[in-house]
Amino acid sequence: MPGSELRAVAGSLGALKVVRPVGRVEAVQGGTVQVTGLSGQVAVGDVLRIERRGRGWLEGEILNVSATGLVALTDGAPEGVTRGDRVTARGAARVAPSRSWIGRIVDPMGLPLDGRPLLPGEHHRPLGSEPPPAAERRGFGVRLETGINLFDTMLPIVRGQRIGLFAGSGVGKSRLLANLARRCEADVVVLGLVGERGRELGDFVRNVLGPDGMARSVVVAATSDRSALQRRRCAQTAMTVAEHFRDQGAQVLVLIDSVTRYAEAHREVAVAAGELPAMRGFPASVAHNIMSLCERAGPGTAESGDITAVFSVLVAGSDMEEPIADILRGVLDGHVVLDRKIAERGRFPAVDVSRSVSRSLPEAADDKENALIAETRQLLAGYARTETMIQAGLYREGADAVVDQAVRAREPLEAFFAETNGRGSDEAFLQLSLILRRAASTGSGAQRR
Repeated sequence: MPGSELRAVAGSLGALKVVRPVGRVEAVQGGTVQVTGLSGQVAVGDVLRIERRGRGWLEGEILNVSATGLVALTDGAPEGVTRGDRVTARGAARVAPSRSWIGRIVDPMGLPLDGRPLLPGEHHRPLGSEPPPAAERRGFGVRLETGINLFDTMLPIVRGQRIGLFAGSGVGKSRLLANLARRCEADVVVLGLVGERGRELGDFVRNVLGPDGMARSVVVAATSDRSALQRRRCAQTAMTVAEHFRDQGAQVLVLIDSVTRYAEAHREVAVAAGELPAMRGFPASVAHNIMSLCERAGPGTAESGDITAVFSVLVAGSDMEEPIADILRGVLDGHVVLDRKIAERGRFPAVDVSRSVSRSLPEAADDKENALIAETRQLLAGYARTETMIQAGLYREGADAVVDQAVRAREPLEAFFAETNGRGSDEAFLQLSLILRRAASTGSGAQRR
């Protein structure tokens, strides 16, 4: 057995406890269980194991602690739990990632979901780690090559950047995330699939992400049938795995799909804990939880690596003002909006460039590239301003030079935005420059004639 595996086994054995605190079930109410006998020995967030008589064990998480006992939410329906059942304290929720996790699919507790054995790493990490000290963190790093024209030019991603991907259902969000996982520069990719449909998990890994994407990825998944506790832990575990590799000096890309389902899972847990809804049905604590999760990504310190993050958000009807989208826009370093109308006309990724922003600009591009980006945005805005008139046949060429150029550049830009390439951002900017030059020169020739 290799030395790393021996150390992993030794670490797992060392983490075992001979003696654990034990309590008893006092009452069961709804999805929560009241336990006595553990006060003063456990904390909020600790994991409990309930031994049901003749029905196996069931795990849960402590929500409230008082002088008379504690309240826990179970990982599944508390069927079979009865008064007097034995309850064992398991300590804080932890995972022990290692390089052997790359290429694997795990659940939020680090157990394999792909049918093969998986050894834990040497060191256990809590799921609720603090972000690096703010004053010690580096700034943004270099621009990352994504192989996607749109992101290599108009919406650059840099090391340590955190962006939001705002999309409705069926507009190509999963396809875009998979493209980033396969193509974006990174040593390790961590995907957190929160509340994903069970059928789509296998299809995403095999067909969308593919062998090339899995070769450098760790997939953490909690499907839609899992409990709210597990769905909430999924995003936390994915970030913990990313932190493990970051602390080893690796450049990590973490993709969380989606923060909306993470927030919905937190809402279920918070309501069970007695918290009242405040923002369109979400509890007040959801904002802190989302911001804490996002802050764990970003640039590292000293000799550590960075965590570049993409957080997807499900927005119904492209409502960018709904609570989760509004919270995320305030803490991220850019937002990318996917539009259903663009998807319906067959262009993928269906990114609405006019409504999307990368806060890595202007520093992520040189003066010439920033000028190309500004000119392209001017043309896109000019076309959008008169699109209704153009489609109705009311616009006449020559009325506005910017709109004339925008009309000529529209189809080449659409094709350019839909293209993936392996040539890098320099080649992508050259291609963008040629499109703009041709659109401008065609207009000058027409005016001379």
